[in-house]
Amino acid sequence: MKIMAVDYGDSHTGLACCDRTETLASPIGVIDEKNFNVCVEKVAAASVEYEAGLIVVGNPLNMNGSAGPRSEICKSFADLLQNYVDVPVVMWDERSTTVTAHQMMNEVNKRGKKRKAVIDAVAAAVILENYMAWRANNKDKEQP
Repeated sequence: MKIMAVDYGDSHTGLACCDRTETLASPIGVIDEKNFNVCVEKVAAASVEYEAGLIVVGNPLNMNGSAGPRSEICKSFADLLQNYVDVPVVMWDERSTTVTAHQMMNEVNKRGKKRKAVIDAVAAAVILENYMAWRANNKDKEQP
């Protein structure tokens, strides 16, 4: 099944998608949109375009695992998105994904404007990779 990941941000929302075998997560783009509702609509449209069977929205929990204001905003995003799509929308812990994405960009020496343009999509790919790894190792469990 194709899974799409969303790294929601106030101005830039990164998207990533995996192949049908759930093996490879790839950044697919960034939605530059500040309007919350319009961003939800654009993500919903992207999920149809990429034929996603599941959408994973990054949940920026605090380092101690508690939900803060950003987590609540992302939860609202996921809840509204669920009204626009016919596939499940789940939340997934995204702690440290942006840090990992920056490290990946350092490794390939991508800097400046080029980095800024893709960092949110790379963060979405990291979220998706983490989700797929959990899913592959926990086939008999329900998602937390």
